[in-house]
Amino acid sequence: MPSNSFSIFFSIFKFSICKQLVAIFILTLMVTANAFAGETILHAFNGSDGFSPNGGLIFDASGNLYGTTTGGGAYSYGTVFEMKPKAGGGWTETVLHSFNGNGIDGTNPYSALVFDASGNLYGTTRSGGSDNAGSVFELKPTSSGTWKETVLHSFKNNGVDGSDVYGTLVLDSSGNLYGTTYGGGTYANGTVFELTRGQNGQWNEIVLHNFNSSDGENPYAGLVFDASGNLYGTTVEGGAYGYGAAFELTPEGNGQWNESVIYSFTDLPYAPLIVDPAGNLYGVTSGNDGLLGSGSVFELSPQAGGQWTETLITDVFPRGNPFSGVVMDAAGNLYGTTDDTDGVGPGSVFELTRQQNGVWVEKALHYFSYRPPDGSAPTSLLLDKANNIYGTTLYGGTHNAGTVFEITH
Repeated sequence: MPSNSFSIFFSIFKFSICKQLVAIFILTLMVTANAFAGETILHAFNGSDGFSPNGGLIFDASGNLYGTTTGGGAYSYGTVFEMKPKAGGGWTETVLHSFNGNGIDGTNPYSALVFDASGNLYGTTRSGGSDNAGSVFELKPTSSGTWKETVLHSFKNNGVDGSDVYGTLVLDSSGNLYGTTYGGGTYANGTVFELTRGQNGQWNEIVLHNFNSSDGENPYAGLVFDASGNLYGTTVEGGAYGYGAAFELTPEGNGQWNESVIYSFTDLPYAPLIVDPAGNLYGVTSGNDGLLGSGSVFELSPQAGGQWTETLITDVFPRGNPFSGVVMDAAGNLYGTTDDTDGVGPGSVFELTRQQNGVWVEKALHYFSYRPPDGSAPTSLLLDKANNIYGTTLYGGTHNAGTVFEITH
């Protein structure tokens, strides 16, 4: 624990005891409410087709789903998979790529995927590549119906390049890729990087920022653009209190980017941020005290003079920690998950609705169960146009290798 945080820790400890008592009471009331209404298991992984899908899902234009698993597959190093809806109902899962750990390919993807305008998929792996420090890869559809994988960059962890990539990539309007590394860089505290395609078709990496602890340390999640082309993200350590920071990267017009800390946390922000049309940021923290009912959902609003104000939307989660971030529908409602890191249960899906008086009301949409076929430890969510919710769980299902689920409400 940072030496300057004893008083903060003491305050958090006292408040956590209260949260623990409240959470136990709420959890007792909810035990009989563990209904499965509205949830459908679309696929249960069995290990050979993947294990523990951590990154969440994305849609293509035809309504097919794509994602990654951190393990399993032909070589036990993880997979990229596709799920297609059947005409008569149900879904068909296909493994598009099994990572092989051959000294070139990456291994263990933790992130979601992104599409470019041509229908190519991009993602990251935590490890593997030529220096076992992680990679960025591309998957292109071929005329035969298969997908061809190419490693665009292998991280070096050489005092300049980053290492250990957990976050999802983001593309700009020119097709350049941006992301974060958890470690490596000048100070070994992680980096923000950009990958651009050269005229010869090769991709070139530029390190845009090296974290130095005071401005954040160890970014776990990926980045998000606002309407002006600024990048935002989070780190899980560093900042003013040592428990992470929200940061902004602003392009200076000469290829350089200026980084500034817009908020320092006293809990741990593992998840990515999202931005609404007004430029407000939303995210979650996972409590650092390890007690029942930790974590929060927050809003960061820009103020005149470049300052940001944090508003706590909700903070007592008796079903575990929110870990994987939130998504927003067209009406401005937020949806997220809690996992089972507190050892309380297998997690939940929740909805947060802002009332006219500005107060947010939380509603639990589904409580997961340790009982098959349901999954446990849900990750990131995805909404379709009808506000149906899609997601993955790390564990549970028929083979305890994770699931893909849909919730209608």
